[in-house]
Amino acid sequence: MPEIVTTPISYFEVEMEYAEPDLKMWLDRVNVVQAVWAALKPWNVAVDDVEIIQTGKPSEQGIKFKIPQKLSSFFFGPAYCRFTRDSTDWGVAEETIGIIDTVTTALLSQTQAVIANRRTIIVLHVQPKKLPFIQITGPLIPEQLVALEAETPKTMAIVVKWEKRKMTIDGSGSLANGIFLRFEREFDGSVGYEEMAYRLKADEDQIFAMLGVQEEI
Repeated sequence: MPEIVTTPISYFEVEMEYAEPDLKMWLDRVNVVQAVWAALKPWNVAVDDVEIIQTGKPSEQGIKFKIPQKLSSFFFGPAYCRFTRDSTDWGVAEETIGIIDTVTTALLSQTQAVIANRRTIIVLHVQPKKLPFIQITGPLIPEQLVALEAETPKTMAIVVKWEKRKMTIDGSGSLANGIFLRFEREFDGSVGYEEMAYRLKADEDQIFAMLGVQEEI
């Protein structure tokens, strides 16, 4: 039987890179800000939720809209835009897609930008109900490393990177007896949000099956 786990901490991010930088979004962005503001009205964004980012490299500077009602934010600059959401799960995937589509449509309607690719990140801190986390992740440690010491390892970390995918499995630094999971995947800009969500859910299911865990219903 799979070990039942809960997910007290979760995070989602999608960063959308433009085919070519649009410097108007750095130097003259009034129309863009107004359009994004109007698009976010259904989520009760206030003036105090808008922040001008003036630190970092030019590509990192821009405007950030906080969406407190949804524990989310949307940033845009001259080279890319980014949407983030905390405490998320697959039950709010459709809602999340709706917000992303709304703000990016507003952004693109006021600029010459074209989305070339999207990089996604899902972070989960899962907590087993019964088993010690090392009992779940321990089998992933190569036998050569386990053989170095007689005692059982206390923690472990694995990072695997492919051309357009990256996976990290570690002990959680935020939860007692927790497992840290980070899934990253890159998509072409032509791929739709629903197709992205399907692929990301498959990634998560694949890792859960490998670990022998199942989300509590």
